[in-house]
Amino acid sequence: MAKFESFSPEALGFLRDLRANNTKEWFAANKAIYETHLKEASRQFTDDMATALRVLTGQTHSSKVFRIHRDVRFSKDKTPYNAHLHIAFSPDGKADQRPMWFFGLSPDDLALGCGVFQYEKEALAAFRTEMEGPKGAELTKLTAEMRKRGFRVGDPELKRVPSGYNKDHPNEEALRRKGFTVWTDLGNSAFAIEPNLIERTIELFEDLLPVFLLLSRVE
Repeated sequence: MAKFESFSPEALGFLRDLRANNTKEWFAANKAIYETHLKEASRQFTDDMATALRVLTGQTHSSKVFRIHRDVRFSKDKTPYNAHLHIAFSPDGKADQRPMWFFGLSPDDLALGCGVFQYEKEALAAFRTEMEGPKGAELTKLTAEMRKRGFRVGDPELKRVPSGYNKDHPNEEALRRKGFTVWTDLGNSAFAIEPNLIERTIELFEDLLPVFLLLSRVE
């Protein structure tokens, strides 16, 4: 099988046009473009990326391509489709919430990330137990380092340290988190249509490897 080189200009064109014509009628008339240049291309991309991530991390990965159809049941915005392509890669294993790799392509930007969006109840309790100790200090240090290098790191979700922990705890910033993700925003979607996309993406994921390794040690 040929190596996946890149997404096509038609893929970006489809996303741009979908953003301007977000209707079921327009999508139906252009579905063949979506099937070939986004859906099938994503399958090829995820296959090759999973292989590259195994080389990078030593772990096998599964992928998830998020649906283009929006869930509008509880939203005031009733536009039926997502005018972006979001893909996540997660390491295989028994851990409840392992860190994931993220690939988010929009008409104007490409964002690459790594981490856990939000820990669920039991996993969050385990995360906080870890953050109380040396790994919390590591996370705080890593946050400062990644921000200094220009990566986007969100602020903690909580304004105060959760109950049961000293409000003056040295790892209070880590304890106030419900998850941890780090992003690089490329500011240009053309990155996705240039050759050697797998290799170039892995090079950027290498910069996020410390996030993956630290969160992989949270059990």
